[in-house]
Amino acid sequence: MAQNYDVVILGGGTGGYVAAIRAAQLGLKTAIVERERLGGTCLHKGCIPSKALLRSAEVYRMANKTASEFGVEIEGVTLQFDKVQARKQAIVEQLSQGVNTLMKKGKIDVYEGTGRILGPSIFSPMPGTISVEMNNGEENEMLVPTNVVIATGSKPRGLAGLTVDGNYVLNSDHALQMEQLPKSLLIVGGGVIGIEWASMLCDFGVYVTVIEYGPSILPAEDADIVKEVTKQLEKRGVRIVTNARLNPATFKIENDNVFISANLNDKEELFEADKLLLCVGREANTQGIGIENTEIEIENGFILVRDTYQTKESHMYAIGDVIGGLQLAHVASHEGLSAIEHIATGTTEALDVLKVPKCVYSYPEVASIGLTESAAREQGYTLKVGKFPFKAIGKALVNGETDGFVKIVADEQSNDILGIHMVGPHVTDLIGEASLAKLLDATPWEISQAIHPHPSLNEVLVESALAVDDRAIHF
Repeated sequence: MAQNYDVVILGGGTGGYVAAIRAAQLGLKTAIVERERLGGTCLHKGCIPSKALLRSAEVYRMANKTASEFGVEIEGVTLQFDKVQARKQAIVEQLSQGVNTLMKKGKIDVYEGTGRILGPSIFSPMPGTISVEMNNGEENEMLVPTNVVIATGSKPRGLAGLTVDGNYVLNSDHALQMEQLPKSLLIVGGGVIGIEWASMLCDFGVYVTVIEYGPSILPAEDADIVKEVTKQLEKRGVRIVTNARLNPATFKIENDNVFISANLNDKEELFEADKLLLCVGREANTQGIGIENTEIEIENGFILVRDTYQTKESHMYAIGDVIGGLQLAHVASHEGLSAIEHIATGTTEALDVLKVPKCVYSYPEVASIGLTESAAREQGYTLKVGKFPFKAIGKALVNGETDGFVKIVADEQSNDILGIHMVGPHVTDLIGEASLAKLLDATPWEISQAIHPHPSLNEVLVESALAVDDRAIHF
């Protein structure tokens, strides 16, 4: 027997379950189809487990290397990686239970199985009926929605010529499940995921080499930020190799080690390590969900949508990683909310990517919003730039973390803030104020007039805002 719904959401990741909650709040009869576990990649294979491991790495680094600077002498510091993994998994399970509770609270039906979109059928003259192959082996469920939201997410991208076996060649999913740490690791890709893993494993005592195809790591970040991160990672022992054209055909495994060559400025160099970790981006999960039964268009592997998140089939929406763009959990959540608002009211606001904060949870942390200095200049702005170091902030000295700075890029004519870029302690928390400033179209002067507590790391925002007009107080 077919079940009728106002909205069926295909995929229960961050975007999907947030969309479901909002739909239920608006009185829409809602269902989610999820083939694995609610919470998706972010909760089970991405944001949460990786940050739990990064936190353990931070504690180990402090106990092993920096505690003595605070007058705390610790002898016999050891890393018990099995307990690190157990703590990570406990956090994931607690949050997973929370998501399940939210589904019950919202009276949202959850179908545990693989959903496939059908074409016109006896249930509906339009494509969009969902056939669910249930995980428990029971008879397929037929869901007939008025609207569909595709939120099937993404998976780690492979590299032609390299076979990911989960043993010698890993992707991030495999790395999260490692039972033992390698002594050395090659990371292919210097984007956000690659740099987070490089920082984490370096703190755990692994010798890490990052091999990046482009001219620098973190290509989306401001050049000054990239320079500081590169300097700090190399200072801690990470080798960063850029402009490297990897040759997968040279890959081999000998004596329990991996070997691969790359072309560096027309010279071949052979790299060796215990394992290789691929961090070369993510690709959309569009296979096997029935896209071919619809008029939905795909470009470069991602579903095409309008500003309203509608696909070519106007009653079918798509959000999150499956549509490309900024593949971030908080973006997927925002897109999910926007899609549901359009379903319920017929109106919504298009996402402004320049108002989306981006974070890298490495050490040092990186956070940014808006245009980089170079991008702003390329767009023709006349700029004024303020920059202030953490070493002049009292709370940073108290915390023993003084590397890094905050940089504000403003339009000289309008005084509007174009971008805020941070590198240093806890900047992934500080970026929230910058995000609010961008939302409210604030000027550096307005940030400087907000009274900030002393001592606090937040003072770096005041000082960098003042520095835009050469009025910084403490430097």
